[in-house]
Amino acid sequence: MATKEFSIIPQDDELARQKRDLQFRPADAGKARTLTAQQIADYNQYGYVRRFQAYSADQIVDIRQYFDRLLEKTIAAGGNSYSISTAHLKYGGVYDILTNPVIVDRVADLLGDDVVAWGSHFFCKMPGDGKAVAWHQDASYWPLSPSHAVTVWLAIDDADLENGCMKFIAGSHHSGHLTYRRSSPEEHNVLDQTVENAESFGTIVVDDLRAGEASIHNDLLLHGSDPNMSARRRCALTLRYAAASVRAGSGWNEKGIVVRGQDPAGHWANPPRPTVQ
Repeated sequence: MATKEFSIIPQDDELARQKRDLQFRPADAGKARTLTAQQIADYNQYGYVRRFQAYSADQIVDIRQYFDRLLEKTIAAGGNSYSISTAHLKYGGVYDILTNPVIVDRVADLLGDDVVAWGSHFFCKMPGDGKAVAWHQDASYWPLSPSHAVTVWLAIDDADLENGCMKFIAGSHHSGHLTYRRSSPEEHNVLDQTVENAESFGTIVVDDLRAGEASIHNDLLLHGSDPNMSARRRCALTLRYAAASVRAGSGWNEKGIVVRGQDPAGHWANPPRPTVQ
């Protein structure tokens, strides 16, 4: 399971989990070069950067067509619309999105001068697929320490409440690592964890985005999404980043690409761009 971005930390690694440093690290507005002081303040207070334009309308059409081809290949090989994971190690086109300076500039304002990109996973809810993403924290799935990582959520299709866009619990990242339970089959959860009574940790914020827009959220922020019961697809590409000083267990450092600054300790493998487009 360790090869999947959404895999939980193995149960036999419980001691390692207990020793992980899971506390929020605020961004320094004085060092920001791209995000505004207000955006930094909002991230520190609420746990997310609400929206920014990552790709133009024409560019996102090209990316959508590219994803359509990847999805067609994946389904033909027996996968499904959630199977395209750690895609930057397989496809040069996804590597290019993960390393896009428009995105990395904003991430670096939150994480610091040395940044690695280690994850890329398409979350594609097909029309009427009925699957939800229960309230969860990304940090519960990632064997990383300390907790100094973010997810960029890039909308490939327009995403709104009707087709199951993402929602945040604003400010919940200040509550630390929260207890979760295993999801039951009746929940039709894309993942396998559910945090109960999530609304008690803050206010729900709807992260509706137009195709080509993106948001950023902290790895401790509670988030999730309702099922897509509409006639429209809702596809997004999640891009994962961490400060280069973060350490990864379970071999996950093999996924990490240095996208800003350097990795002085050489912890992250920094693989080259794949030749397969």
